[in-house]
Amino acid sequence: MSISFDKALGIHEQALGFRAKRAEVLANNIANADTPNYKARDMDFASVLAAQSAKNQNGPFALDVTSSRHIQAQGLSGDADSLLYRTSMQPSIDQNTVDAQLEQSNYAENAINFQASFTLLNSKFKGLMSALRGE
Repeated sequence: MSISFDKALGIHEQALGFRAKRAEVLANNIANADTPNYKARDMDFASVLAAQSAKNQNGPFALDVTSSRHIQAQGLSGDADSLLYRTSMQPSIDQNTVDAQLEQSNYAENAINFQASFTLLNSKFKGLMSALRGE
């Protein structure tokens, strides 16, 4: 009997990846806080995770195959679809929409949530290891 990591870990593996991607986006916003005409981006984590959960429940996206030699398509949804532009709270002269304090607080919150997701995954792996050892 084999162990299915997808069933054992659930959506938590993808959640960790999404949190890492959001950390990248937020860090990019902070780095470009003084860049003229830069538009702040962010990811709606709840909707991205819900879409991934629905995809896992409904199965992979299916395409019509007209030939047996076609390559099976996977990962059709791009990461650019999940990124949204953040609306500015205050107008700026240089049209930059980055609010450094907001970005830093979002980054800190995302880092805490990343650590929580990582701790949860770590405990799941420890549980799997103890099950394999028969403890």
